[in-house]
Amino acid sequence: KESAENKVATLKELQIPDIHFDFNEYKLSAENQATLKASARAYLKFPSYTLVIEGHCDERGTVEYNLALGQKRADEAAKFLIDLGIARDRIRTISYGKEKPLDPGNNETAWAKNRRDHFVVSQPMK
Repeated sequence: KESAENKVATLKELQIPDIHFDFNEYKLSAENQATLKASARAYLKFPSYTLVIEGHCDERGTVEYNLALGQKRADEAAKFLIDLGIARDRIRTISYGKEKPLDPGNNETAWAKNRRDHFVVSQPMK
């Protein structure tokens, strides 16, 4: 049985930092790819954990447009991780569009923070 300390260490290792996107963009930058590549190792090492990728946008644009863009952002990261060898059935994607901003500001600094993929590690099933 996994100890609490081991579990905390494992979850920390599995946590992928948010990746950010340019305005109106969903393609992964070289920096985003490097982040995902480095993070994928932990998922290959701990195959019982799953991942939810949340796509987010800034407040500009319609709700429909941002939901679609957020989904493209999440799908793009998922495809990249699957190509690195993580099983497709371990990854779920969801778009929150502009509904869950990280920064409520109305300026480029806030918008840049909000254009992101956020990664949520799920505990393995018992």
